Amino acid sequence: TVIVYLILQRGEPGYKKGTAQTTPFISGNPEPGKEMVHVRASNLYWGYLDALKGYYDLVVPAHTGVVNDYVLWYLGVTAALMIVVVVFI
Repeated sequence: TVIVYLILQRGEPGYKKGTAQTTPFISGNPEPGKEMVHVRASNLYWGYLDALKGYYDLVVPAHTGVVNDYVLWYLGVTAALMIVVVVFI
């Protein structure tokens, strides 16, 4: 709490909460509504998903959402890694 207090003391004393100081500055333009500036993940990652489409076509069907499947995959990969480590190292 002492560190927080020291950081707080270094803050700007002229800051006033709830005034125009709290609004974002977008080159003098008013802030648009949240629905106007929201970028959906499908638009944000379209290039990434398109570049790895072949990989995702193979991997997505394996993701069933069942925890038992994930535990089985985890145990299988761990066992395979243990075998590789024991045999080659």
